[in-house]
Amino acid sequence: MIYRLGELFCGPGGIALGATNAHIENVDFGIAHQWANDYDADTCETYRFNICNDRPDTVYHEDIRDFDMSKLEPIDALAFGFPCNDYSVVGEQKGMDGIYGPLYSYGVKVLRLFKPQWFLAENVGGLRSANDGTALFQILKEFRESGYKITPHLYKFDKYGIPQARHRLIIVGIRNDIDVEYKVPSTTPYANMDNSCRTAIEVPPIPEGALNNERTKQSVTVVRRLEHILPGENAFTADLPENLQLNIRGARISQIYKRLDPNKPAYTVTGSGGGGTHMYHWDEPRALTNRERARLQTFPDNYRFIGTKESVRKQIGMAVPCRGAQIIFEAILRTFAGIPYESIEPNINE
Repeated sequence: MIYRLGELFCGPGGIALGATNAHIENVDFGIAHQWANDYDADTCETYRFNICNDRPDTVYHEDIRDFDMSKLEPIDALAFGFPCNDYSVVGEQKGMDGIYGPLYSYGVKVLRLFKPQWFLAENVGGLRSANDGTALFQILKEFRESGYKITPHLYKFDKYGIPQARHRLIIVGIRNDIDVEYKVPSTTPYANMDNSCRTAIEVPPIPEGALNNERTKQSVTVVRRLEHILPGENAFTADLPENLQLNIRGARISQIYKRLDPNKPAYTVTGSGGGGTHMYHWDEPRALTNRERARLQTFPDNYRFIGTKESVRKQIGMAVPCRGAQIIFEAILRTFAGIPYESIEPNINE
């Protein structure tokens, strides 16, 4: 059984790569790309090049609010990482009152139009508290009313062997008339994995001339500041000389000039880069390259991101870690194949 996958807000292909790589030994179950949509042109080009370069016309570069879904081919499954801008704890947290908050409804529209057998929806953990919790309640309600039994869970990807502390709320839904029950895959098989950022970035070494591996030029002041910041510290926890301290009032974001701790998973890769938010190497006084950031997101080195260095940085930051997505998709495939797997109870309140 091959499930034809449609994607909204597809990003550069982290979910798609995880889906198309998902497999079960000795069982003919898999997932294949059918169509995808995103509003960003570079993102669509990256997706086309890596996921479906033989069918580039199946990736639609259009604003979802103007997108004619009636022209799309039938699908068996849907994935959508609906925009998180209004739910992120880093932003203003406008939730349903923001520009991006209500965009999940287009995923609901696809569910009602195509009635796929299952879906996967992804967003930041901050969705749980948006609009005093009413946003998530409304979203889950609409998924259920569309005809799906749902399993929401806060996935802590570092617990699944991913070299990054990336926590995401993922909702898996299975159509009500299908008599199978999805269960959250256990973290136990990954407990002893070395998912330190040092290993992710250095083992094996990034090849000479690797794609998207250009270094960012650091100013003399930034280099001097980083030389005073120890691994795991940031601009506010380090013992900086007065002339290198940041004159910032109000909230002090912990990721400002934060250097990685080489022996731990990285902190969350984001699409930002200005004002000391590039992510910084634990040893060398510099920002990570986009290829190093892509490794923390578990993209293979031959995965080519298309666009300017700034555009690529944003694409990598918005992606879902490929290997993390693959783990969830393989659990879905096992669910439908009737193959038991170790699981844990869903929890969205951690």
